[in-house]
Amino acid sequence: MIDIDTDEFSFPVLDLESPPATSANVRIDVAALSDQGRARERNEDHYFVARGGRHVTTLLTNVPPEDIPSQSAETCYVMIVADGMGGHAGGEVASRMAIATLMNIILHAPDWIMRLDDEHAHKVIQRAADRCQQIHKALLKKGRLHPDLEGMGTTMTAALSLGDDLFVTQVGDSRAYLFRAGTLQQLTRDQTQAQQLADRGVISQQDVARHRLRHVLTNALGGFQRDVRVDIKRWKLADGDRLLLCTDGLTDMIDDPHIADVLAREAGSDETCRLLVESALENGGKDNITVVLAHYGIPVAPA
Repeated sequence: MIDIDTDEFSFPVLDLESPPATSANVRIDVAALSDQGRARERNEDHYFVARGGRHVTTLLTNVPPEDIPSQSAETCYVMIVADGMGGHAGGEVASRMAIATLMNIILHAPDWIMRLDDEHAHKVIQRAADRCQQIHKALLKKGRLHPDLEGMGTTMTAALSLGDDLFVTQVGDSRAYLFRAGTLQQLTRDQTQAQQLADRGVISQQDVARHRLRHVLTNALGGFQRDVRVDIKRWKLADGDRLLLCTDGLTDMIDDPHIADVLAREAGSDETCRLLVESALENGGKDNITVVLAHYGIPVAPA
């Protein structure tokens, strides 16, 4: 029998350092609110907010604690708004089904990407695009099987944050905004005929908000179009950022300076959502109004 002193070997294997728990240390104050509005017979908007992750907690071992962390965790957040369209109850069904289908796909995925490099960021983007295509096909199939739902469709704007990485996926005209250091930035671009005219230089960007074609979508999940275009962008978050997802029931009733003014107030996300919805109602509330708001607390990386 040979007695070997294991202290002479370096650990852990592969010389990998313990992974930083950056994403697990991110804190967000998140809230959501949806209102039928003053003119609609039903609320065809739906929203979804979730926290997901992976974690390992050591229960029993005789391996030295310096070799294996007692706890390790990665955390992500998913936020979605969807604005349905279609006769009868089609819009309500479409927006609900789009979110449910997406989460069903995610929950059945054999692996979740919880740590990012350029290669895995590309995979996140590709998966988001593929999943939207699956949702689109599912809605079209549902419409074919149920004639009373034929032509139903929905917008969908979804945000995935992992640590300080933010991915925003958009189909339609529900918007995502980032409020940072007093400045409001629209992260998405409306997929409407009015915006298309502005992009071509036919009308000014300022005219889009009042144009008669501002509600005519050029892209949606479901509906009657064969294909769907998915816009996906990646951003970096900073400590103190506020991320707002909303349907056009908000942005039709209050303009960006008003939204920025509300977000600038030192109120929690619940109160801020209420203030935004109340402002839209006071200005007419002509459509369903849905908002999801996340206020990020991101730890500063050690130098």
